[in-house]
Order: sequence, then structure tokens, then C-alpha cells
Amino acid sequence: MTLLIRLILRHISRRRFQSILFVLGVALGVAVGVAIDLANASASRAFNLSRESLTGTTTHQIIGGPAGLPENLYLLVHDELGIQESAPVVESYVWAKTLGDQPLRMLGVDFFAENPFRNYLEVSRGSSQQSTNAFISMFAAQNPVVISENMAKRFGVSVGDNIVLSINAETYNATVVGLLEPNDTFTQQVLDDLILTNLSTAQKLLNLPDKLSRIDLILPDDYPLESIRAILPAGAALTTPIDESSALSQMTEAFELNLQALSLLALVVGVFLIYNTVSFSVVQRRPVIGILRSLGTTRRQIFLLVLGEALLLGTVGTILGLGLGVVMGRGTVSAISQTISDLYFRVNVQEVSLEPVVLIKGLVIGISASVFAAVVPALDAINTTPAGAVRRSDVEQKAQKMLPYVTAVGIVLIGIGLVLLRVSDNSVFWSFAALFSVIVGCALFTPIALILNMHVMRPLAGWLFGVVGLMAPRAVLRSISRTSIAVAALTLAVSTIVGVGVMIGSFRGTVQDWLENTIGADIFISPPSLTANRIVANVDPELVNALEAVDGVKTVAVVRSVDVNAPDYPELPPVRVAAISYDIAQGQRRFAWNKAPDGDYRAALKEGFVVVTEPFAFHRGISEENNKIILLTDTGPQEFTVIGVYYDYGSDQGTALMDLEVYRSYFDDPYITSLALYVEDETNIQQVMNTLRTETLVGMELEVQSNRELREGALEIFDRTFSITAALQVLAVMVAFIGILSALLALQLEHQREYGIMRANGMTPGQLRKFTLVQTGLMGLTSGILSIPLGMVLAFILIYVINVRSFGWTMDIAPVPQEFVQAMAVAIFASVAAGAYPAWHLSKIITASAIRGE
Repeated sequence: MTLLIRLILRHISRRRFQSILFVLGVALGVAVGVAIDLANASASRAFNLSRESLTGTTTHQIIGGPAGLPENLYLLVHDELGIQESAPVVESYVWAKTLGDQPLRMLGVDFFAENPFRNYLEVSRGSSQQSTNAFISMFAAQNPVVISENMAKRFGVSVGDNIVLSINAETYNATVVGLLEPNDTFTQQVLDDLILTNLSTAQKLLNLPDKLSRIDLILPDDYPLESIRAILPAGAALTTPIDESSALSQMTEAFELNLQALSLLALVVGVFLIYNTVSFSVVQRRPVIGILRSLGTTRRQIFLLVLGEALLLGTVGTILGLGLGVVMGRGTVSAISQTISDLYFRVNVQEVSLEPVVLIKGLVIGISASVFAAVVPALDAINTTPAGAVRRSDVEQKAQKMLPYVTAVGIVLIGIGLVLLRVSDNSVFWSFAALFSVIVGCALFTPIALILNMHVMRPLAGWLFGVVGLMAPRAVLRSISRTSIAVAALTLAVSTIVGVGVMIGSFRGTVQDWLENTIGADIFISPPSLTANRIVANVDPELVNALEAVDGVKTVAVVRSVDVNAPDYPELPPVRVAAISYDIAQGQRRFAWNKAPDGDYRAALKEGFVVVTEPFAFHRGISEENNKIILLTDTGPQEFTVIGVYYDYGSDQGTALMDLEVYRSYFDDPYITSLALYVEDETNIQQVMNTLRTETLVGMELEVQSNRELREGALEIFDRTFSITAALQVLAVMVAFIGILSALLALQLEHQREYGIMRANGMTPGQLRKFTLVQTGLMGLTSGILSIPLGMVLAFILIYVINVRSFGWTMDIAPVPQEFVQAMAVAIFASVAAGAYPAWHLSKIITASAIRGE
């Protein structure tokens, strides 16, 4: 065993650059996966800690509807039921104008009931006397609040200072009476978006007189829950923090899985690189292996020699990848957190949480991939005869004989993938497994495609580059066992540019058309948005009268957007209900199906029916046969009939659309969330907006946007959402670039004597450089050609299978020629760039040394 280790180390030291490429390929593949996993885990942990900061040791919660819970319910729970460990809570988002103009969570609590749940004042900075003063000030000061010490330092705020809060379009001054100082920096980040105050102050600021958001409970395991449910008012529900957290975390599961699957692509490309490197190592050492066999080395020892080399380099690469993944994760976590905040809920985290499970997973995957890719070359090595007299032509002949079998395996993998797509139902995991099976199966067609393309391209190459052009395709074919692997790796990487690019382009085009057809009003007014599709505010409905009086305004439409509990789907987030006074969609919405009489869904809404978005129907199994939903209203559980499912891309959780008057007949909720204005014909929209900003809405924290500005903002969020996907594509191409470079260096070493003979026969250094670059260019051209159909297959599966199963959206595929041109350019550029160094190195070859024999 010691001898084998010495042989492994000696070979690695003699082939340092090739070994470095091996390590770098593994490191990049592992790093991408680890970075995504760490970012996902950090965002998830931030979300969980954020929920824990609000729930503390709570075991159960009584939650209300849009109008909240009556405050006297707490007295019933505490006094009549005798649940001493109960705490009333008022919770909402507010905008902190003084603290970076950002959304913060306001938590109003009864400090006399809080001790068993959340000991916030005990983590206040300073002595016990300072904590006591903070407690007293919480009842004596005007609008007292407590914020985190980290936030106070960042914005230069001290105890006793005033901060400005924007709540429900109004501004208020609040006094900082204490600072929170958590024990660790990660929790400190999570609590950065928390504003703590007493219950009565929160009720006053949030305009919730005699109302509660929820009641937290600590109950023993055997407590009879039915006794609590028996006193609940209509619209209230008894749940647990775990259920609510689980329902909310389900929002991001598909998003995170999509990122993880794309990150694995870099590792799949890296497997081809590892195979190529280890295979070259075996071929290069055939004489040595033959000698070792002659001296009594067993097949098992030879097998361990090859695998040991891959294991050692793979381990080094994986460890390097773990470190690189942590570094990359620090940048990735910001992008992922921003996307989650844009699309789902606020996540406040900028630092990576080093999760041991993620690092162990990366270690296992990296090493396993290295060993797996080395198995076939290792099996080839044990078949080396003791004489070691295996010519390179024999190796290539063997590779040629293997082509039918490789192609057959590709057909089998494609077949398996297609079967999985049909039988996996709505499973996103198995959909991705099918996708990988299909694309790897297609990649196994690379050798045959490369052979055909070289024969087709040879006359053109000869016409363009002369004799060198005629020689280059033959050189590629003579080393098909090496070049085909490099081309396959690059094809996989570039096909992601095509596939993901077509998917993003199709999605963007669909969203753009949807925005143009759906957003029909001229001006939109709303408080600042918490996420791209969620506004948390209670705007006074009297504002409508003021807006209708503005010169040039013809019609004002209002929307009340709220979350309503659905008892039939406790495992899902609450139902997003959009109650509208007028449908601002231009013309008719596009429906997947519409069962309204005469197709007039607007009239049906007036009669109490609802229409839902496509993602809503997907997540809740709504169909023409199963068209009922039950919502917890202020009058009790109410069944609504769904008479249509329309296409909408505002949220992947979906929305139920109902008439505003119907909504108010079931909910004691007079407020509105946002407004849409139509102006008179030939009226200057910008002039109306200026009037609104400088006169009508002065002193109100409301955003005024034109139709065009709103569409541009939505598309900006869309582009930001997919920015990390583009970064993953670049990293996959980098791994493929390393694979091409590794293959070319292998060919250079393998054919060094042949190149020396060419130089001896009069080939100039410039011709030798051209010879190498033409080879790499032809390999890149082949990759580009193959990547287009493979990318379209990838796009088709992403759009029509994975996207639908992940988010419930349907869109039409819309290939953009620019994506194909870009893919071709990337493939050729990557190949030629990878060939630059080997070409330069070959031009410096010393003829005598190159043709010297043993």
C-alpha cells in the first residue's frame, strides 16, 4: 500500500498542471453546489429564527382573519379557560423612515404576560437598572419602541432618540427606550428588522383599536383543544407555529430545489472532466502499468492505484471547493435572500450560516463524483497486458468499437427520462431526475455526432485553412476517446445557456404580455410594497373621494388585498384574496377555463362567485369538477364556487379574485390596500401625477406610479430574480472550459512525438499553432451545434414540465435567435481560448526532445 501511495504522489508531482486542472474542475463543481446550499440554508435559518423571535416558546396560536381578533377573546382564554400562559400580540409591518426607509416588523405585546414567551427586555443592553428604566419607559414615553443594538449603531440612534415610522400611509414619531442585544451575530441580524412596543401603542399606531393579531399559548400535550375551539369567534382558527412556519416555507421549496438542480449541472460537467483526466492518466501510464503487472502487481492493486489517484485529487478538490463555496455563498446568500424577499416574504440575512450538514453533503458528493468518474478508466487499466505494448491506435480502435454501446446507453437514459416524466406525476424531484437522465443521455450521442461533423466540416476547413485545415479534423477523430468527452462537457454547459436562456426569455415575454394586457389603469397608488406582490397596509377608504375630485381623474378603482385562512388546506399558506371594485384588466383576461354564464366573469363576481389564478388552482387542485373553496370569514366558514381559472404571473402561490362588495359582506374590513386611477381622454397623465404628489397626497406615505413605471418595476424584479441563474450558467461554462483545456493538454502530451515529426518535416511554429487552434475551433463548433437541439430539449422540459410542477405557471415557448447565436459564440470562444495556451506551448516544442525514444 505504501508503494502504491508513493506511485500516486510521484505521478501527481510529474503532471502538476494536469492535476491542478483536475482539482480545479472538482472544486468549482463542488463550490457552486455548496454556495447554493449554504445560501438556501442561511435564508431558511434566518426565516426560522425570525419566526422564533415572534413566537418564542409558543406551542399554539389563535389567529384571526383580515380584521383580527376581538381583544375580549384574550380575557375569555385567560380567565374563563384559565390558561395562564397566554399572551396577546399585535403584529404588522411598518416602514422605518429614519432607519434606512425599510420595512420592519412591529410586535406589540403585553409585557406582564410576556415572560414565559419572549424575554426581550432581558436581552436589553446595559445594567439591570437600564433594563428597568426601559421597562418603565415602555409605558411612560410617547410611542415607545425597542430596536436591535446593531440597527441602532448602523443608523446612529441612541436610547432616547426619536425615529419616524410610516404606517398605513401616515407618519408617526416613536421614542427608542431600549436596545436588543442577542447573544450571537446571526440572531442579531435576524432581529435587525424587529421593532418591539407595548400592546396599546401597537394598536394605536396600526389603527387596530380593541383588536389583536393573535393570541399565543403554551399548552401541555394533553390539553383539550376543543374547549378552545368552542369559544372562538367566526373567522378565528387554532393553529401551531410549526404548522404556520411549515406552510410558509413551502413557498420557497420549489425555488430552492430549482437552484440546487442547476448547481448540480456544474458537477455533472465536472464528472466528464474527471473522466477525461483519469482516462488520459491511464493511457499515459500503460507502459508503466504493464511493467508493474510484469513485476507481480495484481489487478486489484492497479485498480486501487487509479482510484487512489482520483480519490486523492478529488478530496483535495472537494476541500478546496468547500472553502470556495463558503466564499461564494457570502455573495450568493444576498442574491437569494433578495429574491425570496421580492417574491415571498421578508428575509433579513447577509452572512452565511455554516451548516455542517451542507458541508458534509458537499464533501460526500465531491469525493463520490471523483471516484465514480474514475471507475471506467480504472477498469480499463486492469486490462492492460503485462507487456504493456498497447498502441494508441489500438486504444482508439477500442473506443470506436465502444461507440454503439455508448450510444445505446444514451438511448436507454433518454428512455428512462421520458418514462420518469410521464410517471412522476407532480413530483419536482423526479422531474429533475428525468431531466438529468435525458441531457446525459443526449450527451452520450456526442462521439457519433463528432465523427459525422468532422467528416462534413473537413472540406470547408481545408478550403479555409489549407493543408492544416484538412489535417485538423482527422486529428480530432484520431483521439475520439479524448475529444468526444471534452466536447460532451462543453455541450452540456452551453446547452444550459440555450435551455435556461430560452426558458427565461419565454417567461419574460409571457410576463411582459401579461403586464400589458392586465394593467389597464393609467395611475397606481399604494403604500410601499413588502414584496413584489404583497402590500401590508390599511388605507382609509375616504381617500377615494379626494382622488375623484382631482382634475382629469375619470374613475378610481380600489383593491383590498388580504390573507384569509382556508381550513381545507392547513398545510398551505393562507389564501391571498384580492377584492376589487372594478377589474382593471384590459379587455378579457386570458382564462385556462371559464364557466361563467356567457363567459362574463365580471358579472359572476358580482353574484358572489370567484375566479382564481392558475398557480392557485395548481396548488389546491382546483378543476372544473373540483371547484369549491372554503374560507374562514367573519361570519364563519363560507364556501365559494370557482367559475374560472385565469393566467396570472404575479405570485406563484396564486390569488382568489372576488368582488369588493361581496368581500365586505363576509368580512368586517372597511379598509383598502391600493388604488388604480383612470384619467380623462387627452389628459396629461404626468400632470395628474404631479398634482397627486404635491397636493392631494401631501403628508401621506403613498407611492404614485404610472402604468409604464409599474410594468418596468415588475420586469426589474423579474430580471433580478434570474440573475443568480445566469451566474450558474457562467460557472458551468468555466468548468467545461477547464475540461477542454485539460483534454488539449492531454492530447499535446500524448502526441508530442507526432508533433515533433511534423516540425522535423518542415511544419512551422505558426502552422502548428494554427493546427491546434483549428482543432479546438472545430470541437467548439460541434459543441455549439449540438447544444442547440439539446438546449431546446432542456427548455421544453423546464417550461412544460418542471415550471408547471414547481410553480403552476403555463407559458408558451418562444425561442430567441439571439440565444442560439450566443451559445455558438460561447462554445467556439471557450474552445479557442482553451486552445491558446497549448498552441503557444506547441510552437515552442524542441524537435529533438519530442522525437526522442526510450
